[in-house]
Amino acid sequence: MASEYAALTGAVGVADFTTRTQIELSGADRASFLHNLCTNEIRRLPAGAGCEAFLTDAHGHVLAFVYVFCTADSLVLETVAGEEQRLLAHLDRYLIREKVELCPRSADWAELLVAGPRSGRLLSQAFALPGQATATIPQALLDHVSLPFNDAHAYVRRVDMTQPLAYLVAVPRPLVADVWERLLAAGAAPCGSTAVEMARIEAGTPYYGFDITDKNLPQEVARDARAISFVKGCYIGQETVARIDAVGHVNRTLVGVRFTGRSVPPRGTELTAADGRTVGHVTSAALSPRFDAPFGLAYVRRGANAPGSKLESPLGPAEVVSLPA
Repeated sequence: MASEYAALTGAVGVADFTTRTQIELSGADRASFLHNLCTNEIRRLPAGAGCEAFLTDAHGHVLAFVYVFCTADSLVLETVAGEEQRLLAHLDRYLIREKVELCPRSADWAELLVAGPRSGRLLSQAFALPGQATATIPQALLDHVSLPFNDAHAYVRRVDMTQPLAYLVAVPRPLVADVWERLLAAGAAPCGSTAVEMARIEAGTPYYGFDITDKNLPQEVARDARAISFVKGCYIGQETVARIDAVGHVNRTLVGVRFTGRSVPPRGTELTAADGRTVGHVTSAALSPRFDAPFGLAYVRRGANAPGSKLESPLGPAEVVSLPA
């Protein structure tokens, strides 16, 4: 376990992400259609770029937290496993006369997470063509490229799911074992879900269904700069998001919390202030090598959620910690 975490955060590791959700939108109206359903600016995304976004309902509650990758011919939504049918139904509900085709891709494309400070260099070598020293790998966050692999293509997507550097590599499902073997041959260490979860939580990356649900408002997730445009036109749920922006705050936000004991708090563990008031609850947690202590993501109420704030839990004292920007 320690060696897997060390690879993901200090060298280069590869992990199985083959169950994650991928949906492709094609057609002339794809950008304007998705733009009207999510919190971020979609119409101005150039090919090869991407963004984070929340899909919201009419009351502004979060229905999905996605990566959006823009290609010359389509938009790809990428998110946690098991969301394909629910998201397709949501998108299809608003598809009337727009020229948009919704294409489920989760069964067609499989993903791998490649992470660690050497991951970019390893990928550039692993996907180099014969006679080519290295392939060009995206450096800017959420940029992505399509690279030849065997008789098909691999889609290499720069993400920050773990720190300091990470990529999602999507390939046609029949080729994923070949890609896995090539990455191992290039020097990547195979890593399991426990090590990924440690690195993911330390990086402050929220998962829908765990750290975000349809009870949350977008600003509560504290990713405004990455996932919300406050100057774009109207979209479903925009009125609530704009009202919160005008007020200037939400009543709780997702923060990092370090615990002083050795027991990892289960999801739902209550957090209290010094006066005994319940001020939050844990959404995800793991034993953190970085902090040498249990560390979790938690929603904590305003007034108790600033870095350095002292909290109590059934497992002992805890402290709010800044998440990576």
